[in-house]
Amino acid sequence: MKIHKSITEDRIVQAVELDECLGFCVMCGEDAFSVEPDAENYPCECCGESGVFGAEQILFMIYC
Repeated sequence: MKIHKSITEDRIVQAVELDECLGFCVMCGEDAFSVEPDAENYPCECCGESGVFGAEQILFMIYC
């Protein structure tokens, strides 16, 4: 899966460390709030695409 270039490893790790249910839209790179850690393909409030994933899920996708 292609992940937006603005979603860096540092950005993901910061979101996980904050432990505030953050995620990202892999399509447009926007932050997503109140997202479960294992969220996949939720609709993005910014671009409308089904590209929102929980930060933890993105880390899992990158490293596994």
